[in-house]
Amino acid sequence: MSQLEVKAVASLAGSGIPYAHAVKAGPWIFMTGHEAFDFNTGADAAAGPAGYPAYGKPRYRREGDFILERFRRILREFGSDLPYGVRLDQYYPSAAPVDPYHLARRAAFGSYIPPSTSVIMQRCFSRATAISASMMAVVPSADYTIERIYPADVTAPSSSGFVPAITCNDFVFVAGQMATEDHGLDLRAHVPDYARWGGTEIRKQTEFLITHKLAPALKAAGSALEHSVKAQVYIEKTSDFADFIDVWSTHFALIPCALTVVPTTSFGSVGGIIEINLLALKTGASRAKQVVEADLPAMAAYGPCIRAGDLLFPSGLMAIGLDGHIVGSQVSSFFDGLAHGAFVQAGAVYDYAEALCAAAGASMENLVRAQYFVGSAGDFPGIAAAWAARYGARPQPFVCIETPPPMPAPGAALIADFWIYAP
Repeated sequence: MSQLEVKAVASLAGSGIPYAHAVKAGPWIFMTGHEAFDFNTGADAAAGPAGYPAYGKPRYRREGDFILERFRRILREFGSDLPYGVRLDQYYPSAAPVDPYHLARRAAFGSYIPPSTSVIMQRCFSRATAISASMMAVVPSADYTIERIYPADVTAPSSSGFVPAITCNDFVFVAGQMATEDHGLDLRAHVPDYARWGGTEIRKQTEFLITHKLAPALKAAGSALEHSVKAQVYIEKTSDFADFIDVWSTHFALIPCALTVVPTTSFGSVGGIIEINLLALKTGASRAKQVVEADLPAMAAYGPCIRAGDLLFPSGLMAIGLDGHIVGSQVSSFFDGLAHGAFVQAGAVYDYAEALCAAAGASMENLVRAQYFVGSAGDFPGIAAAWAARYGARPQPFVCIETPPPMPAPGAALIADFWIYAP
C-alpha cells in the first residue's frame, strides 16, 4: 500500500493522464515537472493580457514567478516553505529564460537558494513554456535542519546565487558542478588551445569535477566520495559517454553510486561540456548505503541501484534487453504514430524498476519522482499508456524533457530516472 500523501489532477491538461504534481513521503516533499500552465486545462499561465501580451513583466519572468509561487503554496499546504528546499532542478530550451528566472528565484527565495542544477535541453514538456522546474524540500523539524556549506574552492556562479552544498539529516546535497569559475573553464580542466594532444576535454573536465569539485564539497560537508549514493550527469555529446564512464569508474568502481547520464544541448558556461550533481550520506550516518542487485540486462543502466535508508535510487534505466538491443526495436519504428516504441520501452523499464524494488523490499507504489528524458516529446503518450496499462489511474509524479539527439543506445526512446520512497 502506498505510504505517500499525493496532490494530483486526474486529467492533466484535459488529456486523461493522471499527474501527481506534489508528493510527500515521510519528511520529504517532491514537486516534479512544474511549468507555467494550468494543470487541469493546460492554459498558458504566464500569458499577458489579451491584445497587449507585452504588458507588465517580461514573459519568462512571469513563468518563473508563477512556478515559484505555486511551489510556495504547495509547500505551505504540507507544512513547509521555500526556505526548507534542499534541491532544485531546472531545464530550459534556450539560454534566454535563465536570467529572468534567476530574478524570479532571488525574489522568491531571498538569501537562501537551495543547491541547483540548470541545463539547456531541446524543449520542455509544453511547447509553449521555456522553464521546467522541480524541487525537493523537507518538512522542518529538529532532525531535518538545513546547514549551508560553502567549500573554499567550490562555488556557485555569481549570477545564480545558490548554495553549493547543504546537509539535511544524514544527507549531503551538492549542486550541479561544472569545471568552470566565473571567468570560464579552469585551466586544469582544459586542453590548451596550442596542443594537438595532451588529453581530451571530457576526460579532463570529468577528472577535475570529481577531484576538485565533488570530493572537496563532500569533505566540507562531513562526507566523502565513498558515501555517494546518487549522481546525475549531463553531457553535451553522446559520443563522450564512454570516456566519461571510463574516468568515473576509476573513482567509483569500488564505491558504487547510482548514476544517470543524459545527453544535453548546452550549459551556462561556454566551453563546459559536462555538469554533475551529487547526493551523498554524511560520514557516520544512521542510514546505511546498500547496493541493490536484481537480474537486469547489464547494459540497461550505467550504474547500480543504491538504497540509502528510506530512499531508493536506481540508476537511469534504458530498455536494453539481454541481447544488447533496445526492446521492441524491430517493430517500434513502424508505429511512431502510436508512440509504440515508447510504450514497449517504458513497459520494459517498469519491469526493471519493479525487479529492483522487489530486491530492495520496496514498491513502485511509492514512486516519488520520475524523470523521463526522451528523444521526442511525442513519445510521451506511449509512456503514459504503458503506465496506465501497468498502474491504472494512479497519478504519476513525472517530468518529461526532450533531449538532443542521439540517445546513448540506437533506437532508445527514453532514459528513466526513478526515486522511490522505501520506509
